[in-house]
Amino acid sequence: METFYVTTPIYYVNDVPHIGHTYTTLAADTIARWKRLAGADVFFLTGTDEHGVNIERRAREAGVPPQAWVDRIAPQWQALWKRLGISNDDFIRTTEPRHIRVAQQLFQTAYDRGAIYKGTYEGWYCSSCEAFYTEDELLDGQLCPIHKRAVQWTAEENYLFRLSQYRDWILRKIEGEPEFIQPDTQRNEMLSLVRGGLRDLAVSRLSVKWGIPVPFDPQQTIYVWVEALINYVTAIGYLDNPARYQRFWPQVHHLIGRDITRFHAVIWPCFLEAVGLPSPKQVWAHGFWTVEGEKMSKTRGNFIDPIGEITRLAEESGAEWDVAADAFRYTLLREVPFGQDGDYSHGALVHRFNADLANDFGNLLNRTLPIVERHFGGQIPAPGAPEGPDGALRKAAEEVPKAAGQRIGTFDFTRGLAEIWRFLGVANKYIDEAAPWSALKAGTTPRAGAILYNTLEALRIATILLTPVLPSATQRVWEQLGIAAPLAAQRLADARWGGLTAGARIRPGTPLFPRIEKTPALASAARPPEATKQATLLERSSGGRRPGGDARKLGSTTSSKGGTEMSEITIEEFNKIDLRIAEVLAAKRVAGADKLLELRIKIGDTTRTLVAGIAQQYAPEALVGRKIVVVANLQPRRLRGVESQGMLLAANDGDRAILLAPDQDVPSGLRVS
Repeated sequence: METFYVTTPIYYVNDVPHIGHTYTTLAADTIARWKRLAGADVFFLTGTDEHGVNIERRAREAGVPPQAWVDRIAPQWQALWKRLGISNDDFIRTTEPRHIRVAQQLFQTAYDRGAIYKGTYEGWYCSSCEAFYTEDELLDGQLCPIHKRAVQWTAEENYLFRLSQYRDWILRKIEGEPEFIQPDTQRNEMLSLVRGGLRDLAVSRLSVKWGIPVPFDPQQTIYVWVEALINYVTAIGYLDNPARYQRFWPQVHHLIGRDITRFHAVIWPCFLEAVGLPSPKQVWAHGFWTVEGEKMSKTRGNFIDPIGEITRLAEESGAEWDVAADAFRYTLLREVPFGQDGDYSHGALVHRFNADLANDFGNLLNRTLPIVERHFGGQIPAPGAPEGPDGALRKAAEEVPKAAGQRIGTFDFTRGLAEIWRFLGVANKYIDEAAPWSALKAGTTPRAGAILYNTLEALRIATILLTPVLPSATQRVWEQLGIAAPLAAQRLADARWGGLTAGARIRPGTPLFPRIEKTPALASAARPPEATKQATLLERSSGGRRPGGDARKLGSTTSSKGGTEMSEITIEEFNKIDLRIAEVLAAKRVAGADKLLELRIKIGDTTRTLVAGIAQQYAPEALVGRKIVVVANLQPRRLRGVESQGMLLAANDGDRAILLAPDQDVPSGLRVS
């Protein structure tokens, strides 16, 4: 059995949580839940960092002792994680006696081994970071690279860690273990840092009193950036639970913000090597979040409060609060690849709620259960003998657990979720084309039942796969499907075809993700970052401009019915658009883009490439051989490194693109007029 230990940073309690802290914790929670789903033995740790000069300062400003301050703030972090359903196995506070014992013992061990010595340390110090920086690391004007504030030259008699002696060792480790530091941008940055040389590090403070005393010199306190990191071995049981410690260490994955990479990926492994303990398996450094393109700051007042955002979404949609919380976590994980910088907007949250959760996931349930209720007495129909259209759905169901697992299990949440949504796209396409309502009308009730069974079975599999990301919503879907076995007991092995029991009683409920009907003023704000670059039907389909010019020049407006009204054009203007029938020869996904497909098409005797934003509605293999309508004389445009030489046409049903096609078999190249 795989053992998997995942940690967040222990968060500094000089203030309350914001979206950056939440993102790291949601990522850790998702990977922990996924690994449990896959059958691993998992330990998930988070907590609070409660020592240091900044805590002293904040407590003084509040007029209370430091311990009273941290006792006031730490419970707010615990309450937030509980409200968000975070599944951590432990929450550590660095003021706890168990941590103080381990920190002092390991500091003593390093001293006894000669890795720590007394000396005078001089350097540029940032009190906000509680860290020293070299001249090369500072910004112009002697500014801290993180806080952009002036640093102070500090000289103090301290205990120093012989970090310079471990320079060759840590360099070999980083060079020889490519997965140790991720993503590669941070790995390369750490390689550059180490190759430039390492200075011995001050690991105690004489001037800071709020900290853990050095065991052999109580006048000094242990430097918070050494003491805090020790929490990872404290919590796993280094002293208190040796069996658990042996089981999980060093199979640990530290999830952190990239501003603290050097502490976790250079200083921490070197300290562990000095005291004779193994290094962590991996350090994963994610990027920074901005808000509507601007850096979060207290001055701008744009720190995102997760509880406030979720509450707002719940009020806008009418969804239950825990379901809105699921939508929030899904959006953070889906919008930005883990390791990259991200920009948050409430509009992106609304878009993901409507397009992905309401349309693709929720609506598949909502349109299926009522038919079962009306025509099959509320009982899941028999599967019946497979027919031709069923094959593509079953094939997609067989492939998606492995495809999603290879991504999510390696912290690639964005593409892992895209795999699951591709499967949901196949399921939605299946029920559209298999049309159980038509089978019922024709009197072939068993076939209608088989189609409904297949659709619900696809939903069952998707629900299992989505439990790490949507823990509350998937529980409600599970209950509506009427499945007796607890969802919590399901494992990845259960996400295989045929697990749905015919005859089980469904329990339909209200829609989990009620669509948010946006006003025109909200419509543009509710589009995700990629949509602002490739927006709406025609741009999404073509990667090019709308025929006839920009929409604003055409005077488009949103009607009261939600349609789009364009100003009139002349027949001469229309005749400039060369519409042709094309045949799809090949299709594949565009690397790094969850919405884009690259199509190879035939127009008469010529072939060309199109990029189309239809990957969430159409599986690539389902498009091969189809006839479509394209704009053949559009200027080429490059998207994600692929040149799109035209545009396909599709109808826009809310957030779904539905391909336009001839209703008879006609040769490719035929002009449409």
